Amino acid sequence: MVGPLYPVGLVVRGRRCLVVGGGRVAARKIASLLECGAAVTVVAPDVHEALGILAASGTIAAIDGPPLDVQVRPYRRGEAADYRFVVTATGDPGVDGAVHDDAEDAGVWVNSADDPEHCSVVLPAVWRQGPVTVAVSTGGSSPALSSWLRTRLSDTLGPDVEVLAELLADARRRLQAEGRPTESVDWQALLHGPLPDLVRQGHIEEARTVLEAAMRHDDHRPWD
Repeated sequence: MVGPLYPVGLVVRGRRCLVVGGGRVAARKIASLLECGAAVTVVAPDVHEALGILAASGTIAAIDGPPLDVQVRPYRRGEAADYRFVVTATGDPGVDGAVHDDAEDAGVWVNSADDPEHCSVVLPAVWRQGPVTVAVSTGGSSPALSSWLRTRLSDTLGPDVEVLAELLADARRRLQAEGRPTESVDWQALLHGPLPDLVRQGHIEEARTVLEAAMRHDDHRPWD
């Protein structure tokens, strides 16, 4: 990839996304999009491998949103233009190149699996825990390194980060409901203080007390 990447989080829920390919790599891309609620269309002459993987993993049974549209046929030139986001993972340079060119011509973001030179989007290694999403990218240079870094980060953060995120989100919502600016709380001081450790140790009510004091601008900090 040329130049730094501009990281974003795409809201694909309910939006039409195309995956071209029916193998193991395509199955991973399909599963990730379905997990985020996308309306996924799969196009490939043979989709048995991908569908077998998705069925065995429970991905198909867990679909919560638009149904998965599977079309057993070759890709048709120009159809990438009908979608908001496109992934091509056929392993055939001719087909993947055609999908990429069609998407680019139509101004549609496209990811070409294992071919960063033909990507307008690079898919990172992702770890999710509740509302928290950690994404790691090496710009397509080393997916293995991305996966390794993701695992290291997930091991460090652990499952308690979900509870921490929910506590902070609830505090922000309360501030907004009271018409107070969310910047009125020193969130960084809270996160560098005892709050994460309290959550990690299961002391949720104590964590709430710390948050309450910060929201009141209480000069007496409970952790002092």
